[in-house]
Amino acid sequence: MLSRYHPVVAAESSGQLTMLLQRLSLRAGLHPSPRTQRTTIFPRLAKALTQVGLARANSNSFTHRGELRKAKRIVVKLGSAVVTRGDECGLALGRLASVVEQVAMLQNQGREMMIVTSGAVAFGKQRLRHEILLSQSVRQALHSGQNQIKDMSVPVLEARACAAAGQSGLMALYEAMFTQYSTCTAQVLVTNLDFHDDQKRRNLNSTLQELLRMNIVPIINTNDAVVPPPEPNSDLKGVISIKDNDSLAARLAVEMKADLLIALSDVDGLYDSPPGTDDAKLIDIFYPGDQLSITYGTKSRVGIGGMEAKVKAALWALQGGTSVVIANGTHPKVTGHVITDIVEGKKVGTFFSEVKPAGPTVEQQTEMARNSGRTLAALHPEQRGEIICHLANLLVEKKEEILAANKMDMDLAVNAGQLSSALLNRLSLSPAKLNSLAIGLRQIALASQDSVGKVLRRTRVAHNLELEQITVPIGVLLVIFEARPDCLPQVSALAIASGNALLAKGGKEAANTNRILHELTQEALDIHWVKEAVQLVSTREEVEDLCRLDEMIDLIIPRGSSQLVKNIQSAAKGIPVLGHSEGICHVYIDSEAAIDKVIKIVRDSKCDYPAACNAMETLLVHRDILRTPLFDQIIDMLRTEQVKIHPGPRFASNLTFSPSEVKSLRTEYGDLECSMEVVDSMQEAIDHIHRYGSSHTDVIVTENKDTAERFLQQLDSACVFWNVSSRFADGYRFGLGAEVGISTSRIHARGPVGLEGLLTTKWVLRGDGHTAADFSEQGTMEYLHENLPVTQPQPRQIAAQSEE
Repeated sequence: MLSRYHPVVAAESSGQLTMLLQRLSLRAGLHPSPRTQRTTIFPRLAKALTQVGLARANSNSFTHRGELRKAKRIVVKLGSAVVTRGDECGLALGRLASVVEQVAMLQNQGREMMIVTSGAVAFGKQRLRHEILLSQSVRQALHSGQNQIKDMSVPVLEARACAAAGQSGLMALYEAMFTQYSTCTAQVLVTNLDFHDDQKRRNLNSTLQELLRMNIVPIINTNDAVVPPPEPNSDLKGVISIKDNDSLAARLAVEMKADLLIALSDVDGLYDSPPGTDDAKLIDIFYPGDQLSITYGTKSRVGIGGMEAKVKAALWALQGGTSVVIANGTHPKVTGHVITDIVEGKKVGTFFSEVKPAGPTVEQQTEMARNSGRTLAALHPEQRGEIICHLANLLVEKKEEILAANKMDMDLAVNAGQLSSALLNRLSLSPAKLNSLAIGLRQIALASQDSVGKVLRRTRVAHNLELEQITVPIGVLLVIFEARPDCLPQVSALAIASGNALLAKGGKEAANTNRILHELTQEALDIHWVKEAVQLVSTREEVEDLCRLDEMIDLIIPRGSSQLVKNIQSAAKGIPVLGHSEGICHVYIDSEAAIDKVIKIVRDSKCDYPAACNAMETLLVHRDILRTPLFDQIIDMLRTEQVKIHPGPRFASNLTFSPSEVKSLRTEYGDLECSMEVVDSMQEAIDHIHRYGSSHTDVIVTENKDTAERFLQQLDSACVFWNVSSRFADGYRFGLGAEVGISTSRIHARGPVGLEGLLTTKWVLRGDGHTAADFSEQGTMEYLHENLPVTQPQPRQIAAQSEE
């Protein structure tokens, strides 16, 4: 924190700030040129003055990853495996360069960065090996009189000698790299004795404080040229001894009251068992007292520590008030941003925290959901239907409690003033909405009777060898939705009907409503003892972190703004995402359209619910309609409904006076606004939609059946309508009961995704000792491949389907 070292008077103007910076520069003994002042020193000092918000009192460690953004003083420990090459001779220059870039970036943000580094031994080994080989080749050439080199073996090199030869080169490399970012560095070599002697420890502390004050990055290493071998169990009471760079980094972080210690190694973090073994799981958050649940593996290929030493050092630092993250600094895909990701609070490596949350972690929730979901999938269809009907009844029975919770959310949202009117409408629940939800859930219950386990195909492969293709759940679904609490019971019912486990991540704006709706969902699930199949993620998990659970989640379904969908599609590298990033829906008015239908359809498509993804965003008009009574009625209706029109370039050219031309015809307004463009034909309308649309929902209004059929056949969108409002692109209106979203992808499900879109298939083969050899040339059997009739089991009647 800058104010810990300088009394700074706030500058009231840019001129005062410049004068203040000049005085600080002179006080620090700096006499820079005007150019250096402008380009280097003043920007840094100004940035430092504006970073007061980063500082905090170092009394307690951070309790959650999101708080790491506040870290002011940071120690980065680079393990031997991070710094050295795979052959252990020389440095991994690419990795080192990326680390330097990230440290310099954070330093220039106003943070105080320190590096504890390994690598002197490896760098020295490379230099000494080169010198020995060169010396041997010269001696052999002198003795043999020829240039052939024989038996060029290199003796085992003593580590202290390697460190002595490598320390200067390592520091010179760091200095050269940091110079590229106008960042100054200083080398500090320490031994265990420097921490045991009070005077030396005070001197070390004073030196580091002064370096940080001058915006210099200290690069610290143990003085391996003189350090004695580590003594086992030599820790003093309450003090960790310096056996390796892990303990050095921990001791240094506590001594310097650092906010965060980042320990980079060659593993992704701390595992509950040795990495690479069966069932080894990466631990996201590690708490003191969890040591007994850990089985440690072997040490790294280089270095003298190991994961056990890292955990011990991390817990000691944590006890001293410094937060710790252990992460992988060698992975080529993440090395370039691992440090900055950690400081930004992203879920990277293992975070050490003293405060254990009351509830389960999201990983534990996912595991519970998967296990309970398998039981859910094994229930009879009518049992799953009973759960959904019971949930529908609870929505009606408990509506007063639901509406009271929703009112709390609405009041908070209105007072905060951060939600648009469209989002407030989505957030709001009413008795009518709850009744509609209950009706939709009962439709899902009826549809669920022949969903899971449905036989799609039967084939007699050979005598007594029959094959079936049957529907099965996808697995674990992650549904992320914004301020729309009615989404929770809808997707829960669809997940239950399809036998899928569900993780639901709702917007914080609907926290109270989501909580009671989830409680009712689990109450309904509990009638068949599968309460944990639906989990509500209420922890402070970032969406990006949830998208990284590729080994636990099978499908992500985003419900919200186009920006939310885009962010999830970008973050979910290993998990399929079902949804659409934009809902740019078109209504095309053909030259043979009926006036009454045009007015009704355009009004409903745009004005019924402008924030919906199936609302019209572009109105296409055939040129023959311009300057006709029909065109005038369309414009008058839109004006009456207060719809703002953005003319396209061709439409604008036909107007004497017009609003400003649309910036982009590929715009989703989500409000009472729309683009408007002129086309010369139905084919031109199709071409326009293919170019600017999002393959969501598109409409033609015409009385010409042939024109309509060509439009329906040629247009490549998830939903294509004739003389129907675009607002019909909805699972409830399609009779699906509800939907988890509308998909514009071309694989698996497309359009409103209801129950069938949450199922996949598996193949079941029943035989009688058959082998592939039986069907070879020497075998006795032959393939039949006969199609057999498909029969389905008759479901039992669902109990308590509705409540009068």
